[in-house]
This record gives sequence, structure tokens and C-alpha cells, in this order.
Amino acid sequence: MRLSSLARRLAGAALLGALGCASAFGQALSIVTSFPKDLTAVYKQAFEKRNPGVRVEIQNKGTSAGVAYVREAPANNKPDIFWASAPDAFEVLAKDGLLARYDGGNPAVPAKIGSYPINDPRGYYYGQALAGYGLMWNTRYLKAHKLPEPREWADLVKPVYHGHASISSPSRSGTTHLTVETILQGEGWEKGWSQMLQIAGNCAAITERSFGVPEGVNNGQYGIGLVIDFFGLSAKASGFPVEFHYPSVTAIVPANIGLIANAKSAELGKKFIAFTLSDEGQQLLLDPKISRLPVLPATYARAPAGYPNPYGGTIKAKVNFDSELSEQRYFLVSAIFDHAITFRHKELAAASKAIHDASAKLAGRNPKAQALLKEARELAFTPVVGADKVKDKAFLALFRDTKRDAAKTRQITGLEQYWNSVARKNYERAQELATQAAAMAR
Repeated sequence: MRLSSLARRLAGAALLGALGCASAFGQALSIVTSFPKDLTAVYKQAFEKRNPGVRVEIQNKGTSAGVAYVREAPANNKPDIFWASAPDAFEVLAKDGLLARYDGGNPAVPAKIGSYPINDPRGYYYGQALAGYGLMWNTRYLKAHKLPEPREWADLVKPVYHGHASISSPSRSGTTHLTVETILQGEGWEKGWSQMLQIAGNCAAITERSFGVPEGVNNGQYGIGLVIDFFGLSAKASGFPVEFHYPSVTAIVPANIGLIANAKSAELGKKFIAFTLSDEGQQLLLDPKISRLPVLPATYARAPAGYPNPYGGTIKAKVNFDSELSEQRYFLVSAIFDHAITFRHKELAAASKAIHDASAKLAGRNPKAQALLKEARELAFTPVVGADKVKDKAFLALFRDTKRDAAKTRQITGLEQYWNSVARKNYERAQELATQAAAMAR
């Protein structure tokens, strides 16, 4: 009897403990986000304080890695929320059936910013902040190197900036992907890639992560960075010697938040999303460490003097961003950038330097040398994939479809290896031609 009684008590205690653990785990909220800790920590602390017993778990991943993580997670163990700056990434998730549709927006948030919808009309995700893309620079660095302040993307193709700028890869950073896509949409495929190749050729580095660009500008490792606005705005508010400027060829688009399909803590996820869209949640964006643009217009009344206000006309954005177009070529743009720029940056930078040097030496003289220099430019700054090819729906579908069998994988790998090889040969030949042209100036 004693043993039986003890066993019952132990079993009961174990059951209560298990129920207690289940209850505790039931109050955990899992968030996959590309946002920095300075932002997520503020929201985590505020939400946990207002919801005792809730534990917010932040899984920080780059946008592309975050999309892959959500896609590959077991159906019975998905995270609850996806939170990132890239609307095209949300389109990828929605297309794959990985987001849950629900009615959870704040009615005080406008339907659009310019002509761009702030919330997904289908209800799969909601705009939680607004974002623009631009140029961040270290004022001390520019002064020391006697460099002018850049105002447009096109400024960065100038020889004076060679070796002084930095950018991340769109395959590693959703915000960089949006920056590149904004340039492509604003300038057109051919001109946009030519500009991007010239900018990259002037870059000192293609950083391994998006945070590497603003950190490098903050500490003076790089003079200029192509970044999302909050990197520049928050660094300036934190006292770093930096400035930020929106080029005219930019876009203002929402940074989004969405509930993942089959989320374990769906109701808690909805509650968190509602908090981020509330008056209190929006005001947190004004924290100097965060410095993001709220989607709620009323929040700007409490913003510091001079704070950018996309509703007040202080940001002039010429590009009406097309997220559907961006989603269609999401993986293609990243693949082209990596195989023509990231993996071949050394050769591209060398070709760019040779072209700049030859151009300075020739100064318009010697027609034969100028012809060589023109050929060098065309080799170095023409995209490996032309505009006509991007109009081919079958070609786009090859990269857009995430379900790839062995044959499709081999086809894509073959194309990427071909682009890589062509880029290397073009850059090496461009450097040779530019060097020949420079020699004719003697």
C-alpha cells in the first residue's frame, strides 16, 4: 500500500510537472527575423513585460536564410512569426503557402504609401514600419580622403570613389536585395545592372553580412555604404560621425510582419503583431537605437525634429516598387549578383581600376585607344543576363520555382558556372584592353 501510494504521488507530481512544462512551453513565441538585436530586444522586453509568463524567442537570420528556415522546418514545429524588411520575401512565403491569412491590421494605418500597399490585400502580412534605401557615409573619412558627399547611386560609379564604398550581397541580405532591385526597377534591367557593376567595381568589399556595411562605415573602415535607412539613421542618432541620404531613385516600401501557417502559438503571434502595430508599438520605432519609419502617421508627431516623414513629403522616392516583379526574379537577381560580382569581385575591381586609370590618362585623346577603352567598359559593365532573357517566363520559372529535382538543379548550376566563367573572362580581358589603351597615352 505504501509503495502504491508513493507511486501514485510520484506519478501525480510528474503529471503536474509535465502540465506545468506544457503550459510554459505553450507561452513561448518564436520569431524569425532579420532585424538587429537593438530592435528585437526592445520589442521582446516590452511585450514580455505586458504579458507576464510569455517568453519571446528571437531567431535572428538573414532574410534569405530565414525564408529557407521557415520552408524547411517540420510542419509540426514551425516558428510563429516572420518579421523582415523585404516585401518580396513575404511574397515568396505566401506563394509557398507558408503564411496564415487573418484580419489583424490597425485601421489607423493608411492603405498605401504613395501607390504601394502597406498591408497585403489578401491578409497574409502587414506593414509594421516603412523603409527606404540610400547612401550612408562617414563624415571624417570623406574629409580625410577629400571625397565629395554622394547624393545619387550614379555618383558612386565615379573614379574618385574607387576603393571607398561597400555593399553586401542580396543573397545574404534582404535589404540589399531590395536596394539592388530598386536600382534595377528605377533604371531598367540593362542600365541598372551596368550601374550596379560599376558601383561594385568601386567597392572595397562585398561584405558577408548586411551589418558589415554600416559597422564598417561607423568605424571608418569604409567611407560609404549602400544601406537601408535605419542603419544610417540609428548610427547617427547613436553619435557616430555619419550621415544618410535618400537618392532620388529610391523606393519607400513596408517592412512586414506575418503569422506563419500552422504556427504553434498562433493566438500569441496575432497578439504580438497587434502590439507592434499599436500606438505603443509604433512609438518604439522612434527609439534612437532603432530609428525606423512608423506606418502609423500619428506617431510622427512625437518624433524628434528633422526625423524623416514619408507621409510629409520629406522623402522624394521616384520608384514605384513592384513587389510582384521582384518576387518573380528574387532568386535570379541574387544568383546573378553572386556569380558576376561577389565571387568575381577581385577581377571586377581590378578591371574598374584599370578603366579609371586609362580614362584619366587618355583624357579624350587617341581614337584607337578610346575604342579599346570603350570595348573594355562594355565587357566589364554589361550584365551576363540580358533584358530579353528576363522576359522569358520559362527562364524565370526555372529560378522562381523552389521545388527543384536533380535535373533542374544541374541546369541551374550549369548556368551559374557559365555566368561565373564569362564574368571572369570579361573582367580579365577588360583589364588587358584598358591597360593597352593607357599605354597609348605615352
